[in-house]
Amino acid sequence: MEWAEKIVDYSYNELQLKEVSLLICRKRSFSIWMVNSSGEQRGSITTLASRTLQQHWAVMEKINHARLEISQDPVKASKFIFVPEKLGDIFLVLIRIGLLVCLIASVSLALHSSFSKPAGWFPLPDHLHALQNSSDMDNGPTNISHILFGIGGSAKTWHSRSGYSNLWWNPNTSRGFVWLDKKPGYDDLHPKVLIPYQISKDFTQFKYSHSQSAVRIARIVYESFKLGLPNVRWFVMGDDDTVFFTENLVTVLGKYDYSQMYYIGGNSESVEQDVMHAYDMAFGGGGFAVSYALAAQLAKILDGCLNRYYYFYGSDQRIWACVNEIGVPLTKESGFHQLDIRGDPYGLLAAHPMAPLVSLHHLDSLGPLFPNQTQRDSLENLLRAYRIDPARILQQSFCYDHERKWSISISWGYSVQIYPTVLTPKDLQTPLQTFRTWRSWSEGPFTFNTRPMSSERCQEPFRYFLDQIEEVGRSGSFTSYKRFVDKDRKCLNPKTDNVEAQRIRVSALKLDPEYWKNAPRRQCCQIMDGGSIKDGGISIRIRKCRPREIISF
Repeated sequence: MEWAEKIVDYSYNELQLKEVSLLICRKRSFSIWMVNSSGEQRGSITTLASRTLQQHWAVMEKINHARLEISQDPVKASKFIFVPEKLGDIFLVLIRIGLLVCLIASVSLALHSSFSKPAGWFPLPDHLHALQNSSDMDNGPTNISHILFGIGGSAKTWHSRSGYSNLWWNPNTSRGFVWLDKKPGYDDLHPKVLIPYQISKDFTQFKYSHSQSAVRIARIVYESFKLGLPNVRWFVMGDDDTVFFTENLVTVLGKYDYSQMYYIGGNSESVEQDVMHAYDMAFGGGGFAVSYALAAQLAKILDGCLNRYYYFYGSDQRIWACVNEIGVPLTKESGFHQLDIRGDPYGLLAAHPMAPLVSLHHLDSLGPLFPNQTQRDSLENLLRAYRIDPARILQQSFCYDHERKWSISISWGYSVQIYPTVLTPKDLQTPLQTFRTWRSWSEGPFTFNTRPMSSERCQEPFRYFLDQIEEVGRSGSFTSYKRFVDKDRKCLNPKTDNVEAQRIRVSALKLDPEYWKNAPRRQCCQIMDGGSIKDGGISIRIRKCRPREIISF
């Protein structure tokens, strides 16, 4: 062998014997490393170690023989006149010790490789370790347990707003905390509060020019990350008056790779708010999601970044600026609703974008979603439908009654509109402007198109609101919508005031969440029984549109 030949060559110079020992160790270590890294059977390592023992004694015999020749040959011995014999013995002992240590290390490594699980030879960087630990190596689809909520609140407002969190929080599946500025008093804790709370750490050392609480709330994503909870893929931020539709949130986040850096949310509905803050910023009240990979980067820079942007107004604007420093853009999802509007949200909800409903905000500042109900009762009514068919909630379908020349728009789980005239799908999908802008209470502009309410009462739709809902088997639903009597609607034209139906009954199959992973297409609706009115109502079925079917009068 190569290393054995080199030992013979060096045996005439005992001053070089340390190098021989080192060469043997390196050669043997290199061989074993190659076996491990190439994935050969571990049993061969043990055999290799045994072979090393035999070769060791063979080498030592050659060295002893060479040394004996030197001692018998006075000419050769003269070459070592400056090296005492005792010193040569010491070198020989050192060689033997070095070989023995190398042999023991080889055998130990072989045994360890044979009876232990394989591991990486080189340590991973800290951020990669954190990324692995974050998901516990779970490669399955994203579910609610992979989301950690960070809700911004305060001890002062928590008592009055905790009811919103109770509407959507499931203590058996939801994970996260509401982050408060201080421990709430006994009177501030609602006896039925479901979501646990955390107290934000000291934030007074940070600079600010507007609200100091904005700094504290901006650090929630940092403090949530530092908790080090296992199996977290997404950090979702929201306000204490935000209502999340968690199954749809899971559907939306499930489209994205949490090991990549994502910043997901929606902007404001009012242009004036977007101009004041940013168009490409996720507004915090509507909620936004930060992937684990992005949170890991944010945690490294956030505190310094907050001081750089001390002059910003809100916590969400600060997070947006820090995410921009990392170079990550906003991924917009139109199901996040900041609801920066005033007045009646009906027009927006009755013509919801073709996307799963993820969140609603500013509900204290808006009129009730359902007429003649409190906002709390309205939300519970909407959530009844959502729990039966989460993916379909507020999804819009159109159909026409050709004989009566009616245009029908269904916002599933919320409302049905019947127009006594023919409207195009383009008009039907455009929200009626039943609301105003957030800051100035103006007629607009908004970040989406709107239709003005007609000054001619006879052109306004007849509105029906969700009254009953039933689950049909495991795959279907039945909803009933009751006509709302608008006392202000006074139309004396018999041609446009001839809608006699008091109820609209709608049947549908449940919408598979996987539907949102495909190219979206609005589903069609079909008037049943020739449009005849039975028991004061009309029956309609929602179904998939046929391949070549178009929605037109």
